[in-house]
Formats: sequence, C-alpha cells, structure tokens
Amino acid sequence: MAATLAGRRLLLQRCAAAGGRWRLLGTAVEASSSAGGKEEEEGGGGGDEIYLKKPAAAVTTRDETSVAMPMSFMTGSVVGKRFYREATVRRADDGNGWSVMLDYRTLKSPAKRPLKLQSRTLAMAIAAEWEYQLACTALERVPLTRKKIIDNLMKKFHQDLVFCRSPDDNELTVGVYQRQKEKIDPILDWVNTQFGFKPVVYTSFFGGKQDEGLANAVETVLKNTTDFELASIDAMAAAAHSLVIPLAIFRGKLRIEQAIELIRLEEDHQVDRWGLVEGGHDVDIADLKVQMSSAVVFLLLSWQL
Repeated sequence: MAATLAGRRLLLQRCAAAGGRWRLLGTAVEASSSAGGKEEEEGGGGGDEIYLKKPAAAVTTRDETSVAMPMSFMTGSVVGKRFYREATVRRADDGNGWSVMLDYRTLKSPAKRPLKLQSRTLAMAIAAEWEYQLACTALERVPLTRKKIIDNLMKKFHQDLVFCRSPDDNELTVGVYQRQKEKIDPILDWVNTQFGFKPVVYTSFFGGKQDEGLANAVETVLKNTTDFELASIDAMAAAAHSLVIPLAIFRGKLRIEQAIELIRLEEDHQVDRWGLVEGGHDVDIADLKVQMSSAVVFLLLSWQL
C-alpha cells in the first residue's frame, strides 16, 4: 500500500510539473504536417495536444459541460451487448475535420448534428472513450467481475511483453536485443525491487513461467486496487500487451512516453531500419497514444478530490 501511495504521488507530481497544464497526448500524424504548426504553437491553439486543464483564458460554455449519453451505452458493459461493435475515426464527409464512427454510424451531438472535430487527436480520444467505456466499466462492470478481470490479467502475465527477449545470435534481431537490454532491463530490475523476485526472460514466442512468488505478489497488488484503478490498468494492459508496464505507470516508475517507447521498441527498430509506412505506422502510433493516454488521464482524475 505504501508503494502504491508513493507511486501515485510521484505520477501526480510529474503530471503537474508544468504548473497544472498536463500534456499527455500527441499525435504523430498531425505533428508531421508542419504547415501552420508554428502559428498554432505561438497562439496556444494547437490541435495535437490534450490537456486536463484548459488554458486560463478559455471560457467554458454550457455546451462544453453538457454531455448526453444513451442509456444503452451506460449499461452496455453489464446488461446485454452495446449497440455497436467498434468506435473509429475517419475524415468528415466534406473533407473538413474528423468524425467519430460507431460502426457505420456517425456520432452526433445532442442537437442531432454530426459531431465534426478539427483535431484528429481529439476525435480519437472521444472514440477511445466510446470504445473502452472506462467510466462505465469502473462503475458497473468491475464491481461485478473483479475476479474475472484479475484472472484474465494474470493468465497473460507470464507472456508479458517485457519478459520476451529477441535472440542475440541473429543479425536480424541483434539490434532489437540490444535495445531491449538498454530499455527493458531497468524495468526488470524495478520489478525485482518492487516485488522481491527476479523476472525470467525467454526467447520463446509462447512465453515462459515466472516464479510463483512474483505472480502472487502482482496479483495481490491488483486485488488491492480500487475499481477505477483496476479499470485503468486493464485498459492499459490491453493496449500494451503487458501488465508490468501499466503497473510501472501506476506506481510512478514510467511516464506515458516512456511506456509507449517500450511497447513499440521492436516495431520502432524495424521502422528505423526499413522506413515508416504512412497511413500505417503513424496511425498505429497515434492509436496507441490515445489508448494509453486516455487510461492514464482517467486514472489520474480518479485520484483527484
């Protein structure tokens, strides 16, 4: 419990380091278009950032504080199925801005007008909340399915991303191996310090088996979380293919950008070697940033009194 509280304080302190203005999300796609970028930066109106607190000059209107949410969405995680399969974003029909799509339906405002956003980042953040439904999950699904969620996380724990090591005897993978030694070994050392057991690394695609004491210690941490904390950790684990990385964020060891670097370590190595595929890698990066950042923002806000 003491470690959790210390990690919470550290995470909050890091996020508040900019005087309450918390930059948690950036989109590589938008950042790549330099036209007008300088003007947006100087004017403080850049569309590639999401802040927990608005600039002081911003004026909050009634429309900004009123949100309509259909009952089927609010209870969809507990009662029956939700009325859509996935939430995505696409260019608005007129080519001006971005729309949030619930399957083939365009998300609309309470006034029944298509919700059109100038920032792709903002559109993806909204889509992420519809996709993951963190607030509804924490309030309604987690209390009823805590054991199932924890069991599912622990089932995948032994195949955690940070435990998998590329072979060092192959010219195609030795570069990844070296990056893993540099970036992931400090996290493994942290796990050893936090939980008292040294993790086992493996090269098998099918994973290995961690010490039972380590697995029990990690499971105990999950059992001691609040519903909101568990919902956030679960969402981050799904995006990261790792439970260790969300726990390191939860306890203040990692920042979002560091976590994303670890998650994408192997793919970024391939991009450095072969080049970035526009409309592929850049979209994947933006999507990962949205998924991870939205869960961390939700976690941070759940700690605010």
